[in-house]
Amino acid sequence: MRASAEGCETVHRILSYVNKEKRYFIPAMGALLLGIFLDMFNPYFLKLIIDRVIIAGESALLTKALAGFLAVTFGRVILGYLKEYGFDYGGQKVAVHLQADLFAHLQGLSFDFFDRTNTGELMSRLKDDVDQIRAAFTYVIMLSVENVIYFVSTTAILFALNWKLSLVALLLMPFIARIALRLEKEVGEICERISDQGAKINTTAQENIAGVRVVKAFGREQYEYRKFLQQNQENYGYKLKRARIWGRYFPQIEFLTNLSVILVTVVGGALVIGDDLSVGTLVAFSNYVTMLIWPMRMSGWLMNDLAEGLASVTKINQLFAAVPTVQEPAVPTILHDFKGHLVFDHVSYLRDGQVILEDISFEAPPGSTIAIMGVTGAGKTSLVNLIGRYYDYTSGAIYLDGVEIRKLPLQLLRRQVAMVMQDTFLFSATIEENIRFGGDDTLTREELEEALEQAALAEFIAELPQGLATVIGERGIGLSGGQKQRLALARALVKKSPILILDDATSNLDLETEYRIQQALEMLRGRTKIIIAHRISAVKNADEILILEQGRIVERGTHQQLLAFGKRYATIYRDQFQGIK
Repeated sequence: MRASAEGCETVHRILSYVNKEKRYFIPAMGALLLGIFLDMFNPYFLKLIIDRVIIAGESALLTKALAGFLAVTFGRVILGYLKEYGFDYGGQKVAVHLQADLFAHLQGLSFDFFDRTNTGELMSRLKDDVDQIRAAFTYVIMLSVENVIYFVSTTAILFALNWKLSLVALLLMPFIARIALRLEKEVGEICERISDQGAKINTTAQENIAGVRVVKAFGREQYEYRKFLQQNQENYGYKLKRARIWGRYFPQIEFLTNLSVILVTVVGGALVIGDDLSVGTLVAFSNYVTMLIWPMRMSGWLMNDLAEGLASVTKINQLFAAVPTVQEPAVPTILHDFKGHLVFDHVSYLRDGQVILEDISFEAPPGSTIAIMGVTGAGKTSLVNLIGRYYDYTSGAIYLDGVEIRKLPLQLLRRQVAMVMQDTFLFSATIEENIRFGGDDTLTREELEEALEQAALAEFIAELPQGLATVIGERGIGLSGGQKQRLALARALVKKSPILILDDATSNLDLETEYRIQQALEMLRGRTKIIIAHRISAVKNADEILILEQGRIVERGTHQQLLAFGKRYATIYRDQFQGIK
C-alpha cells in the first residue's frame, strides 16, 4: 500500500472516525470473519459427498452434507447482509464526520485562502474526494481484510490437504503480487492527476453556470463550450492512460491465476491417477484454490480503488494543512461594552510584498462618520477589511475602544462590525432570511421593519405578492443592483453593531433613494460609520473625509475644508456637480 506522508494526518483522522463508529464496524467485522469461517466448510462437504457418498456409497451421509450446505448458505446470506450494512452505514457516518470537519476547517480559514482557491476545487474536495475516501476506507479495506483472511485460511487448509499440491498452487503467487504492486504504483500517480483535473472541471462548470448571464450577454457560449470540452478532453486523456495501465497489468494477473488453476488440475489429476489423492480431495482442493485465487484477481481492482482513495487523502490533507493567517490572540482581552471608538495608528499593509496601505492614521470617535474616497485600487476596501481582521495589517496598530484589535477574540471583534461589502452577496433564500442573517435570535419584528425603513425597502417589499417570504435567486438573481444593495444594507443594520462599514454600498441607487438612506444613516446615533463612496453626495456630511491615493492619505478634512484646499476633492466636486452650487 502506498501512503504518502502528506496524507498521514488525514488517515489518522479517518481512523479516529472509524473508532468513533466502531459500534457498526465491529459487528460487521465479526460477520465478515464468521462468514469466512462458514465458507471453509463448503469444499469439505463436497469432499464428503464425492468420496464417501458417491464413491464409498454412504448414502446416509448425503442428507447431513446437504443440510450442511443449506446451513452455510443461509448463514452466509444473513452474515453477508450484516457485513454489508455495517460497513456501508459506518462508512457513511465516517464520510459525514470527514465532511463536517473539513467544512468547519474551511470556515476557520482566512480571506486570503479563498482569494487564491477556486470554489469548484473546494466543492470537488468536499464531495468527490470524500466519496473516494469513503469507498477506500470501507469497501476497499473491508475486501482487502477479507481477501487476506481468505488467503491465509485457504493456504493453511491446502497444506493440510496436500502440501505438494499446495506448493504448486502457490508457485505463481509472488509474481501476481509483484504485478499488483506495480499496478498500484502507476495507477496511484495517474489518479492524483485525475483528481486535480476533476477539480478544474468543477471550477470551469461552476464559473460558467454562475456567470451564464454574462456568457450569453457577450455571445461567448461556444468559447465556454470549447474551454469546458478541453478540460474534459484532458480528463479523458488521464483516464485513458489509467485504462491502458489497467489493460497492461490486469490480463497478466488473469493469465497467472488461470495458469495456477491449470497447474493444480494437471498435477492433482496425476496424483489421483497415482492413488496419492482422492477425487473428493482434489475437488475440495480446487474449490479452496478458487478461494485463494479470487483475492489475487481482485487485487488489481482493489489497488485501483485504493490508489484513487489515497490520491483523495492527499488532496484532503492539503486542505487540512492550510492554516489561517489571521490567528486568535494568545492571551485575549475581553470587553463587554463596546462604544465603537476606532483608531488607526500608522497602519501599513503589505500583500505578497506589495505595499497596499502605508502609514494610515485617523480617529473615529463613537458615533462619528468617516468617509473614504479615492480612485479604483487606492486601497479603500483593503483599509476597511483590516478593521474586522479579515486581513492582518503589517505594521502599526488599530485600536477599538482602547484595545488593539489583535488582542480581541476574532468572533468578539467581528460581532462589533457590520459590513456591507462591495460585492453584494445574497443567499438563495427568502428576503426575510437574508436580512435576519445579519441579526441574532433576539431580533424582533419591529427591529426588522425598522431596518427595512432605514434601507428604503419597505415600499419595495410591500409591492411583492409574498412580501418578506419572497424567495430570491442565487446571489440575488432577479433583483436589481440597487435592490441587492439595499437588502445587504438592511442585513447590516439589524446586526446592531457599534461600527457600520459601507463599502460603496449606494453606488447602484438613484439619487432620491440614496438621499433617503443618507438621512436614515445620519439618524443612527452611537454607531461609528465608515463610508466608502465615489459620490460627493454620499460623503459630504461626514465628520472627516479621507482621500486615498496609492495606499496613502493625500488629503483629509471636512467637506468645506477640502473644497477650500482646491485640490483632489475639489476637482471631484467640480466634475460631479458641473458648476451646480
